[in-house]
Amino acid sequence: MPHTRAVTHKGEDEVDQPGTGSPHPIGLLGLGIYLPERVMTNDEWTEYVDTSDEWIVTRTGIHTRRIAGDEESTADLALAAARAALADGAFEPADIDEIVLATDTPEVFIPDTAAYVQARLGVGHIPCYDLGGSGCAGFVLALDIARSRALADGRRVLVIGVELLTRLMDWEDRNTCVLFGDAAGAAVVGPDPRR
Repeated sequence: MPHTRAVTHKGEDEVDQPGTGSPHPIGLLGLGIYLPERVMTNDEWTEYVDTSDEWIVTRTGIHTRRIAGDEESTADLALAAARAALADGAFEPADIDEIVLATDTPEVFIPDTAAYVQARLGVGHIPCYDLGGSGCAGFVLALDIARSRALADGRRVLVIGVELLTRLMDWEDRNTCVLFGDAAGAAVVGPDPRR
């Protein structure tokens, strides 16, 4: 059975649909992640900066991070997470009504990275767009937009958060370089008929 998690602010499991006053549960209908294969340990950072595993763990709690392969792009990571979320919820791409992708490391500046995912999923007829410039809050903002779309129109929205920060960071800045890695996460947000 697919995983379902309620996204609500009223009661425990329900919210009112705007204009109706009736319960309309919205859920996380499928979840997915993509982690690049390469795992970088704290000890590896000693090749780049004056640091140690103890220094990093004491200050950040981080032991390892994932680094995208040279052949992997933002859209590649996003697509893998999206497919995992669809599979987790037992959905096909055709079951999705919209794509919202949060990133500060886009594939290119124009078009949106969401358009690459849209094309590769074969759903060129649905709305898709990026949310950029929000940093860590981007995925939360995208979830909120998806929730509002599900409440207003009963849409199923594919939300994706993806970053390839290791391509932008300064690998010689000890204060920041040890904080970042590459990954993508995705969720299908929509009305949950099982609740």
